[in-house]
Amino acid sequence: MTPDPRGWTPPEELADYATLDHDRLARRGLAEAVLCDGKTVEHLHGIAGELAARESRTLFTRVREDQVAVLLEQLPGAAYDPVARLVAWPGEPPEPTGGLVVVVAAGTSDLPVAREAALTARHLGRETRTIADVGVAGLHRILGRLEVLREARAIVVAAGMDGALPGVVAGLVTAPVIAVPTSVGYGAAFGGLAPLLTMLNACAPGVAVVNIDNGYGAGHMAAQIAAPV
Repeated sequence: MTPDPRGWTPPEELADYATLDHDRLARRGLAEAVLCDGKTVEHLHGIAGELAARESRTLFTRVREDQVAVLLEQLPGAAYDPVARLVAWPGEPPEPTGGLVVVVAAGTSDLPVAREAALTARHLGRETRTIADVGVAGLHRILGRLEVLREARAIVVAAGMDGALPGVVAGLVTAPVIAVPTSVGYGAAFGGLAPLLTMLNACAPGVAVVNIDNGYGAGHMAAQIAAPV
């Protein structure tokens, strides 16, 4: 690889299937992630091997069951979370810095997406806490968690069904709320489209919305918001 005159580490091409961005941590302050869904086991074998050789902190998201073994083999000391479908390497997250990220799951069924968000923020160096099953069907449950919510620098709220919880939370706190619509719900939820539209139309200020089931994107944004100042 030819050295970059700006001092950046140039990308590395792996055959015809990947171009690894080794400079992302130095350039952005946050490490690379690899979306595993859609990749073959052979592709992940090559990608993980190169990242391991460079000791590059990496999150592997949306890991399929047939991909877990090759990742754990190529990445000694990696940690796999089957709920979030996430492999973190190294498995031990860094010491937390910056502010607190609170991740809220409206229902137990939203926990996989919430867990992905929480692990992402934690492995990007933030202290995280998770609050589960506090949706609007029993509003007293979230009201009972106000003390923790008001400690947060950033809040992630994952909700399916009607998707109303992020707007409720945003009306109670000063921290920005990152809303994650999930694909949980009956037919008219349209696989997460109904909660997505609810969140986009939230009347409480300070709500930002990521894509359906995008726990990684929400956790990453929360980690950036809660970064040390």
